[in-house]
Amino acid sequence: MHFEHRPVLYRSVFISDAHLGARGCQARPLASFLRVIRCRHLFLVGDMIDGWRLRRSWYWDRHHDEVLRLILSHAQAGTTVIYIPGNHDSMLRAWLPLGLEIAGIRLQAEAEHITADGRRLLVLHGDAFDSVVRYARFVALLGDHAYHAVITLNRLFNWARVRLGYPYWSLSAWLKRQVKGAVKAIDRFEVALAAEARRRGFDGVVCGHIHHAEMRNLGGILYANDGDWMESCTALVEHDDGRLELIDWSAATRLSAADGDRLAVR
Repeated sequence: MHFEHRPVLYRSVFISDAHLGARGCQARPLASFLRVIRCRHLFLVGDMIDGWRLRRSWYWDRHHDEVLRLILSHAQAGTTVIYIPGNHDSMLRAWLPLGLEIAGIRLQAEAEHITADGRRLLVLHGDAFDSVVRYARFVALLGDHAYHAVITLNRLFNWARVRLGYPYWSLSAWLKRQVKGAVKAIDRFEVALAAEARRRGFDGVVCGHIHHAEMRNLGGILYANDGDWMESCTALVEHDDGRLELIDWSAATRLSAADGDRLAVR
């Protein structure tokens, strides 16, 4: 895929799990992505802000500010922006009963999206289908500590890669794929989400939460996970004909951990 210094037009864009406020957040690449795209619908599918990390220690830089500014710019330009809170930004769920719209951004528990080719998609973060988060918060918090330790290792690893002239590559995502238990958990999550979409009469489901970009057919139901902006820098996009595509932004633009501000063109 080739990107140039002109807007890339999509019908819809789905992003999640930026974890703004966490040191592992890839805010610079995310800002470069938001700067280039134009779309009619922008879905923020949870964990855009990491309230868990911010409560422990404050971390926020100009790239985090830029991400928020660009999201607001999309809303002001006429894009329908829907924010579906996840478990890390669950503080926003207290406002859901109020039906709030802030600066053109709608807060919703979930959403229904109809693609250009007529498919009904259920859009939700997905943490309600993660048994660890749902039933054992203490275990989830322990897992969060371990996860951020791996993300820190990922940052150091990519710092070394940049010095050697190599592009960004997610060590943390690779480690996750090597752990059999993690692979099985991802599979159970995907099956559970597809089953929920089927039960409710949808043609597919779009989610985030597990930081694993994927798009596949599960018994006639489309399962699409838009990935994250901590490990993989991925988004799900819909083209004008309804075709869905996963975008690997770091691979598509050759962005590295050191030059995320710059849009490098193939």
